[in-house]
Amino acid sequence: MATCGPRSGKSDPTEGTPQGSPLSPFLSNVVLDALDKELEARGLRFCRYADDSNIYVRSARAGTRVMASIRRFITQRLTLKVNREKSAVDRPWNRSFLGFSFTGGKLPKRRKIAPKALARFKAQVKALTRRNQGRSLRQVITTLSAYLRGWLGYFGFCQTPAVLRDLDGWMRHRLRCLQWKHWKIYRRRKTELMKRGINPNHAHTTAWSTKGPWKISHTPGVRMALNNQFFDRMGLIRLSAHSSM
Repeated sequence: MATCGPRSGKSDPTEGTPQGSPLSPFLSNVVLDALDKELEARGLRFCRYADDSNIYVRSARAGTRVMASIRRFITQRLTLKVNREKSAVDRPWNRSFLGFSFTGGKLPKRRKIAPKALARFKAQVKALTRRNQGRSLRQVITTLSAYLRGWLGYFGFCQTPAVLRDLDGWMRHRLRCLQWKHWKIYRRRKTELMKRGINPNHAHTTAWSTKGPWKISHTPGVRMALNNQFFDRMGLIRLSAHSSM
C-alpha cells in the first residue's frame, strides 16, 4: 500500500493515502483480502492487521521458502511493494507484532509486551510523573490513571503478570519520589511520616537523611508511609490486577 508524506511545495500526491490516515488501514484490508485468501488456500497460519502481517511455519527453511513465494505474490499479483527492511525470517519471540511478542524457551509460549512498547510506556509515565511539574500527587495520579486505563485496554491482553507487577512497583517508586520532593524540608517530612504511622525516631532518621529522592524512596520509612494501600486509596490503577492470566 503506497503512502505519502506531507505536501512539498505545490506538488500534491497522486496515489496512496497520507501516513496515519484512518483510511489507510481500511484500504489495506480491502486490497490485502486477496493475500488472506491465498494464505488460507495454502493452509498457512498467519495474523494480519492492515499492512502488517506475520506468517507462522515450523522451520527456518520453510520460512525462507514461504517468504520468497509470498513476496512474489504481493509484488507480481497485487502489484504492491514489500518493505524488505522490516521483513525477516525469525523465531516469533525475536519479533514484535502490534506491540506484542512471545516468550521463548520450551514452555508453552505466552503473549508478552514487546520491548519497544515497554520503552514507550516508560517514557510516557516518566513524563507524567516528573518531579518539577508543580502539581499535587493526587492530580498526577488522576492523569496517570487515565493513561493507564487506555493502555490496559490494549496491553492488558498480555500473559506476563510479573512484568505488570514490576511496572506497578516502578510507578509507585516514582510517585514516592514525587511526594518526597513535595514535602521539601525536614520538619514537614517528619510530620508527614508520623501522620502516616511511622514512629518518631524512625521518622526523624528518615527525614534527616541526605539521600536523594530516588534512594530515600526505597527506605522502609517512606515505603511504609506511602504503601500500596495508600496509592490504592488515591485511585492509582494496578496493572497487575488486570492481567489476562
